Amino acid sequence: MNDHELNCGSLEELRGCARQLLDFAGGERVFLFYGEMGAGKTTFIQAICAELGVTAPVSSPTFALVNEYESPGGPIFHFDCYRLKNEQEAYDIGLEEYFDSGHYCLVEWPGKVESLLPEKHITIKMEVHKNLRKIKLRNFT
Repeated sequence: MNDHELNCGSLEELRGCARQLLDFAGGERVFLFYGEMGAGKTTFIQAICAELGVTAPVSSPTFALVNEYESPGGPIFHFDCYRLKNEQEAYDIGLEEYFDSGHYCLVEWPGKVESLLPEKHITIKMEVHKNLRKIKLRNFT
């Protein structure tokens, strides 16, 4: 287990923080995003996708549960588990198969699907402090 903390003071700095996260993650591709509503999870995911070469718009898949974006390195899957009523719904869409795909899986509100999460992953805990976002990273590989 390895920890790291990033501080982003502006939206412009998020792209640099995204690059640092990708460097920190090494080869790990399952990222779990924790934070209150409005903490900037989707905005940070947009920056990560931009760093990975996604050119299409990136938005929260709140109602669809999963969005897929094309990148030069293959598909990126973006999940928003906020509206899930139970883990069975996540199981029904094949969440575990996505995790096993070897592609990037970016999961907002992962607490809703705890028992389905892979052992190896990166947690990203986001907190807002006045004009600063603290982003705490932990590598479980």
